[in-house]
Amino acid sequence: MVNNNSTNNKASSAHQSTGGEGDGPEKQPYRIFVEDVADGFYETDRHGNFTFFNHALCRIFGYEPHEIQGRNYREFMDRKNADLAFESFNRVYRTGQGFTDITWEITRKDGQQRILEISTNLIYDANRAKVGFQGIARDVTEKSLAQRALQQSQELAECQYTASRRAEKRYRALLNFLPIPVFVSNPDNTVSFFNPAFERVFGWSFKEMAGKRIPFVPDDFKTETREGLKKLLKDKEIHHFETKRLNKEQRLLDIILDGAVFYDEENQPAGQVLTLRDVTREKRNERSNQAFFRISKALYQFRELDERLDFITKEVQALMDVEGALVILIDDKQNEFFFRAAAWEDSDTEKKYKEIRMPMDKGIASQVCRRGEPMIVHDYQNSPYSFHKVDEQTGLQTRDMLQVPIQTDDRMIGVLCAVNKKTAAFDQADADLLSSIAGIVALPLENARINQELKRSYQEVQSLNRAKDRVIHHLSHELKTPVAVLDASLGLLETKLAKQSDQSWRRILKRAQRNLDRLLEMQYEIEDLLTDRDYRTYHMLSTLLAACTDELEVLAATAGCEEEPLVAALKNKIEALFGPHEYISEEIQLDQFVKQAVDALRPRFSHRKCRLKTDLHFTSPVFIPKAVLKKIVTGLIRNAVEYTPDGGQITVAVRDDSQGPQLEVIDNGIGMSKENQRLLFENFFTAYETMQYSTKQPFDFNAGGRGFDLLRMKIFSERYHFKIRVNSKRCQFLSTDENNCPGDIENCEHCQTIADCHQVSGTTFTVQFTPSAKHVTSEKPMLA
Repeated sequence: MVNNNSTNNKASSAHQSTGGEGDGPEKQPYRIFVEDVADGFYETDRHGNFTFFNHALCRIFGYEPHEIQGRNYREFMDRKNADLAFESFNRVYRTGQGFTDITWEITRKDGQQRILEISTNLIYDANRAKVGFQGIARDVTEKSLAQRALQQSQELAECQYTASRRAEKRYRALLNFLPIPVFVSNPDNTVSFFNPAFERVFGWSFKEMAGKRIPFVPDDFKTETREGLKKLLKDKEIHHFETKRLNKEQRLLDIILDGAVFYDEENQPAGQVLTLRDVTREKRNERSNQAFFRISKALYQFRELDERLDFITKEVQALMDVEGALVILIDDKQNEFFFRAAAWEDSDTEKKYKEIRMPMDKGIASQVCRRGEPMIVHDYQNSPYSFHKVDEQTGLQTRDMLQVPIQTDDRMIGVLCAVNKKTAAFDQADADLLSSIAGIVALPLENARINQELKRSYQEVQSLNRAKDRVIHHLSHELKTPVAVLDASLGLLETKLAKQSDQSWRRILKRAQRNLDRLLEMQYEIEDLLTDRDYRTYHMLSTLLAACTDELEVLAATAGCEEEPLVAALKNKIEALFGPHEYISEEIQLDQFVKQAVDALRPRFSHRKCRLKTDLHFTSPVFIPKAVLKKIVTGLIRNAVEYTPDGGQITVAVRDDSQGPQLEVIDNGIGMSKENQRLLFENFFTAYETMQYSTKQPFDFNAGGRGFDLLRMKIFSERYHFKIRVNSKRCQFLSTDENNCPGDIENCEHCQTIADCHQVSGTTFTVQFTPSAKHVTSEKPMLA
């Protein structure tokens, strides 16, 4: 509207009659319909002032006709709604296009708030000038109000049966304008009138159906329709009657029917006026949305691929009203299609489909996968793409078929197929619906397939791990005996060579002993990593020793040795090498234990110029075996010393935090890269090349280890419920692990002072213990 404040005095009341010549009874049904239905019809000038309206509009607004006549629509609503209405009318005025989906909220005379659905269209004069607006206002606040409004409209229609030709033309124009199909029938149910919307929805023209009965009632709904007609004649009106009707192409439509009986001059029924709103798309969308929700919700309840596919095919079969639904997948290895899932009314048919395979270049599925788009086949038997061997093997006859691709961003999985539609024929809406389902299920299906492959791979890895464990157990056992023999042999050799005057052998023997000790330590560390150890060697040797005690005593006596020490020494040696060791957890005061461990270790790296300081605070006790805790403290301190150059500093701290006692070992050594930090606890891994430390003494710079220390700590953490983490910064001058540090800060070309080194690198290991009180004190001992 170009101006919403001016008032037009043009008067044309809905209850008035101009009585123009040429009016006749044949025109009355259209005028009666306008006055008879519950909807309000109105006309305004181009400023929004009411110039014509029916009594239904008066009833909806709650005012008398003279109170509405000439008033502007804005006077019946608040400012917000008035502005919205003005904007809508203005859009119609500018574009010339009407609307049917605007909602108004008005205030009645009695103060009640009512919600209306408004439709409007432009009114043109004989010169095609825009002179105003006409439309419909439907009160959707309460159905009871609509029913009363319809009754009042019928009563008004009976007393206004002699409307003028001008009014008749106006009513006809309104009916033609309505977007909802309107059907006016005679008492014998033949066609008296239907509007253009009826023609668009149902396909028949008024010219071909005038005076005839429309054949649009399905056989299954004829009884229901007769009952509905009886109700209409009895109650004079019918509202929101849900039914189905056929269009000219015999496609079944969902319809909501409203209607009323109209009367002639003698107050006798002269026919019915019906509106038939097509809600097929709404119903279909509702069913589709419900199906999508069920599918999306249920897909992740089925863990196995076949369970998911069976669920999907049954949903497709029900939703699309087809005889069968299939999932056809691609076998890349065999270059074939196979039917992975089938939903059919006959379970034997489902089994037959699952036994069928067909070449990748045959059938409708081949075309769908090649094109990557849906394909509808209305006459399957005569289609050039049909693969008739499938019907031959199942004993069925395929009439029509719809197939859509199932694919992810990078892979074509197969096709989703609907077979033999029961009503009408497959159309583009069906293709869109099935494609949407395929899009929803594609990724879950691919995930299920990958999950199955991962399960198989995991089972293979488990088998390999068991084989690996057996090998490690065997190697550990095989390593122990020769190492023990070498250890004893070196001891005997040293005893015999000590009597010689030439002592040059000591350097060679010391080197051999050092490397043998390295092997022994590796063996002990392997033992700590193993949880399922074999003590058959221990039991066998113990039994053998007990059986040979007398012979050993005789042997000792013959050799001139004391019996008891020899036998005891042999027993102790066997016990140490092969016997079981129990790690028994106990309460330990962490600060005191760490202090003692540090004091015991200091002499072992006294040859290094590293400063080690402690920051030990009293904490709550920890619950862990002493032997395990000793290995943790020793391993972390040794690691810090070996990767800290001379001149560097190491700090060992113990404190309580919110989670419990905490041990920190902090150094300003060369540090580790982020990648090495990630791998440190996950693999048999050492951060630096073995050749860099292979000949060095323990606690020497870059002496390193064999990767067992930290891996052993990680395993201990899982057994004894503590957490270990590392935070490290690699020296910026050592860009790769192969770059060498001189091992002494004074010899580093990049550092002017010791403080320079302290600022560029370092590593912090943190061990977070659980307080002793949180442990179950009845914990069983852990066998080492």
